Amino acid sequence: MTVEAVNPKAYPLADSQLAITILDLVQQATNYKQLKKGANEATKTLNRGISEFVVMAADAEPLEILLHLPLLAEDKNVPYVFVPSMQALGRACGVTRPVIACSVTSNEASQLKSQIVQLKDAIEKLLI
Repeated sequence: MTVEAVNPKAYPLADSQLAITILDLVQQATNYKQLKKGANEATKTLNRGISEFVVMAADAEPLEILLHLPLLAEDKNVPYVFVPSMQALGRACGVTRPVIACSVTSNEASQLKSQIVQLKDAIEKLLI
């Protein structure tokens, strides 16, 4: 999918290199049970204050079904980012179905802590 074909409302969109890094961390978070899949679960983690960052698919149709997440994430001061493909996001989440949104949750004792902090910084740079 080309960047031009993506809905302009899907901002900030990760470039291909960052998207690979994000999907890789999402896959690791799945193994560490630090991932909630789906727009509803992502909303719950934001409301409960346990979300590290939120990843959404830019090719969700219609995109409006997940556009409440950036607003909620900004309220809670949680970084969020769009990746181009929901199919790739689903694969990274370890399921066969496409996933339109997921949330990486916090866990102080996690081995992913340093990677999560690095990725949060990279996502926050996109928002500036």
